[in-house]
Amino acid sequence: MSRIGKQPVVIPAGVKVKFTDGKLLVEGAKGQKLEFVPHRLMQVEVDEAGKVVKVVRPDDERLSRALHGLTRSLIANMIEGVTKGYEKRLKIEGIGYQAAAKNKGVELTVGYANRVLMVPPAGVTVDVPDQTTIVIKGADKQKVGQFAAEVRHVRPPEPYKGKGIRYENEQVRRKEGKSFASGG
Repeated sequence: MSRIGKQPVVIPAGVKVKFTDGKLLVEGAKGQKLEFVPHRLMQVEVDEAGKVVKVVRPDDERLSRALHGLTRSLIANMIEGVTKGYEKRLKIEGIGYQAAAKNKGVELTVGYANRVLMVPPAGVTVDVPDQTTIVIKGADKQKVGQFAAEVRHVRPPEPYKGKGIRYENEQVRRKEGKSFASGG
């Protein structure tokens, strides 16, 4: 048995979970709605009281074992997303590098000839508290992480001066520049 997959997912108060027509619908207190279609091998069961979600696998095949824990984790992430939400923070390092909020998106000035406008997908919001910080929030963990990765990809941190866009707690391994030996 999968140690993660066999654990039931507890549904907190204020969250509605329904499983109909092969889709799992999760709705939070803030009105966020997430939808998930589990793999056809996995059986998702929501108890009548609406307090627990269980994932059951049909057999001990390798694919079934892999999908068991994955499905349970995705459902748990959906429930956490509609209650607390997810957040990724990005920092911009470099002279003249900055971000500005523009039309529900973020406009990046990171050393290119033109500014780069990044528009988030539906359900994801971008906040720019200061010129060097970008905060990405949303209920869907995958969308938040994907958009954060796309923003970081515009100018990833380079190893010599550390300039670029990085996650808030990311450690960038620095390299030593060229050293000129005295030729004798």
